[in-house]
Amino acid sequence: MIAALRYVLSMFACTLWHSARIVLVAGRGERYVPGGRFDQMPREYARDLLRINRVVVRVEGLERLEGAGACVYVANHQSWLDILAVLDVLPGSLRFVAKKELGRVPLFGRALRASGHIEIDRRNLDSAVGAYQAAAEAIRGGLSAIVFAEGTRSRDGRLMAFKKGPFVLAIVAQVPIVPVAILGSHAALPKGSVRPRPVPITVRVGAPIPTAGLGYDDRDPLAARTRAALIGLGVRQ
Repeated sequence: MIAALRYVLSMFACTLWHSARIVLVAGRGERYVPGGRFDQMPREYARDLLRINRVVVRVEGLERLEGAGACVYVANHQSWLDILAVLDVLPGSLRFVAKKELGRVPLFGRALRASGHIEIDRRNLDSAVGAYQAAAEAIRGGLSAIVFAEGTRSRDGRLMAFKKGPFVLAIVAQVPIVPVAILGSHAALPKGSVRPRPVPITVRVGAPIPTAGLGYDDRDPLAARTRAALIGLGVRQ
């Protein structure tokens, strides 16, 4: 009961506080610079929530990213804690590809847009294609996108079918896909729960998968290769 109450209250308070900070900074005219406030503030949000809720995150395989630039991180999705975990440990200027509905949440939606996160309307193909084109430009400019390729959280912790969008995005941007296995988050906070358990989360980074020279017709083989990489990193299928 105490853990659940702490989680709900901290989610509300931290989301309100950090969203307001981002909107305020954007309203003062501050713009994105690598390593600047729009990179730092989401990490601070994630780390505050992880610390308050006593969630430990470990990372493995960061050495595989040495010398790598902007990329599309493709991760499995088992828990809301996945978002906090990758923000905590992955390097670079990170931006999520998120469903458009999140942009309608008061204040939080404004903070998402101000930070440059990518909103996708999955029910409108033309809109989604345009958003992916804009996102590819941003990635070529130095941002790295984080995509949960399943599109939603797994209820049993097993890897579900992938959406095609992340692989089209990486091909259009001509940047590598980096597979990211998130392990333990389903046990720590499964979908539908509001009571985090004291289970450590491991973020395991795989070797980058190049997309140079690939075209639209290569999206399915690229997805299959990424799926195999995630399974090889320990994600259950």
